Amino acid sequence: MSERLTRDRLAEIIAADIPSGSFVNLGIGQPTLVSNYFSSDQKVTLHTENGMLGMGPVAVGDEIDEDLINAGKIPITELPGASYFHHGDSFGIMRGGHLDICVLGAFQVSATGDLANWHTGDPGAIPAVGGAMDLATGAKEIFVMMNLFTKTGESKLVPACTYPLTGIGCVTRVYTDVAIFEILSAGVRVRETYGMEFTELQSRVDVPLLPPEN
Repeated sequence: MSERLTRDRLAEIIAADIPSGSFVNLGIGQPTLVSNYFSSDQKVTLHTENGMLGMGPVAVGDEIDEDLINAGKIPITELPGASYFHHGDSFGIMRGGHLDICVLGAFQVSATGDLANWHTGDPGAIPAVGGAMDLATGAKEIFVMMNLFTKTGESKLVPACTYPLTGIGCVTRVYTDVAIFEILSAGVRVRETYGMEFTELQSRVDVPLLPPEN
């Protein structure tokens, strides 16, 4: 049985699943890592909410330019042909259906693809929806990248979200450290498991799961 996935290995799998020629937005946090794993022949164009097309991998060392960052304030690189534009134009791209895929983090994802990723409902928390709701409703597909379980062991894949929603029925695929899930009209299909057998996974997730197809 394969081991649980590291964040970098998960990012590599997500990058490989994104079709060549796609226009993609990577959300703040874990999803940023996906930018490091696109192959040169994929021709994926990365969009950042703060006004850029043609983002490259995360910048390190001498590559770092403090004026060149993504929406999460992470230093990034630019690829040949990169372009910059007003924040309003960036949101026009997001809201206008011009993004093929957006990869977002999440607090919860429901069995029907509802997404909650901006607020836990805790009165002491600072709400920070940002552009997540625009991405959730504007992108053609939403992939979620997250750890499957909270620090106290609760599953983040749930029958129905209990946190405030970002988008309804928008998530098509969920990538986690122990399994990859596809949200289908017929239910939630497990594509593959890592470090956990399907029976154990089902016992810890309160959502009926369809087993991996042979």
